[in-house]
Amino acid sequence: MAGNSKDGPLHSTSAPDCLVPCKVSWDELEAACRLEKLFCKDLGVSRANVNDYEVEFLCDYKKIKDEEFYLVKWRGFPESDNSWEPKRNLKCPKLMKQFHLDLDQELRRHKKRCIPKKLDREVSSFLVKKAKLRQVLQRWEAHLNETRNHPGRIFVMNDVDLEGPPKNFTYINTYKVGPGIVLDEMAVGCECKDCLEEPVNGCCPGASLHRMAYTDKGLVRIRPGQPIYECNSRCSCGLDCPNRVVQKGIQFDLCIFKTENGRGWGVRTLQHIKKNTFVMEYVGEIITTDEAERRGHVYDRQGSTYLFDLDYVEDVYTVDAAHLGNISHFVNHSCNPNLQVFNVFIDNIDERLPRIALFSKRAIRAGEELTFDYNMQIDPVDTESTKMDSSFSLAGLPGSPKKRLRVECRCGSDSCRKYLF
Repeated sequence: MAGNSKDGPLHSTSAPDCLVPCKVSWDELEAACRLEKLFCKDLGVSRANVNDYEVEFLCDYKKIKDEEFYLVKWRGFPESDNSWEPKRNLKCPKLMKQFHLDLDQELRRHKKRCIPKKLDREVSSFLVKKAKLRQVLQRWEAHLNETRNHPGRIFVMNDVDLEGPPKNFTYINTYKVGPGIVLDEMAVGCECKDCLEEPVNGCCPGASLHRMAYTDKGLVRIRPGQPIYECNSRCSCGLDCPNRVVQKGIQFDLCIFKTENGRGWGVRTLQHIKKNTFVMEYVGEIITTDEAERRGHVYDRQGSTYLFDLDYVEDVYTVDAAHLGNISHFVNHSCNPNLQVFNVFIDNIDERLPRIALFSKRAIRAGEELTFDYNMQIDPVDTESTKMDSSFSLAGLPGSPKKRLRVECRCGSDSCRKYLF
């Protein structure tokens, strides 16, 4: 059989040049092959397994006498073809384990301790919705990992409710420049052979009268508020230069997860992170402060925002990560955060447009949520650092054109300020 499915082209072994438009997925084609007893090498359907059908997810459960049965949704078949199957006929231990985890959670919510012989319709309906949500999140997870350009993988998990991926959000890896904004490329690069041990004229940081920001292990060693100047595309040094850290991207496996206390989505690390380590950039669309003011009022009415003022030297531009952003879009606020913001310059010399990098303030355990302070305050002896505008600045703040509502903080830390702004 030949076709050109949405998941990729199918070629006939007997007629390799034969291509027929096809609007069904690989799964549906595979199911059709099994139904019609057709063998297809591309689909993995052979004489030996033509009668094997794949379980997509389990929908319901019942117990008749001492035998357990599950209502099965078969991959590639409509729900009208769902069938009750005895447990002994099913070979899907992972799906079965997940089904019972979901079932136990739902039974606890209904204050039931034991699995009944027959599930209530409300419970079985929830289990189907949960299974379908998991599929949607898995597709989103796959899309995020296909889109990312960094080594660290992205995982997605929601064990709290039935909310799916955010709508109108596109994952990007670098800044998207808004209308009328130009990024000035770095005019010169360093001529160092060893940027850390034998910097020529102070290397790239020295050209801007600053010192090297990193140790030989790539850990940040300057105080928050001081800028980081990394080597750039015009430099003589190689990609293994210790002054190239942020530009290498996210190195850790991270998980976007749904929080249990009403803070929406959050991000946790799946690996241990040492103190002073680069974790991620805050990426979004660069817009003018005037445009940020206009969008801020819209976001206020929606109850959330992702505006980040680039005010390292002057408040001219803002990063908006509401609809275009990377995994930092999902990082929550904390009054006692484990991440710290630094301004970074690599291939752009315009000090009004720094890249925003988040470094670990302390060692972070695997499984711990990542947070930063949306309203961070830098020691006045240091240069003013970039801060989150979140569009909820304190009402009446001198010199601020923004008048925002105060938003309750739910970070739960001992030093919580009770309000985000």
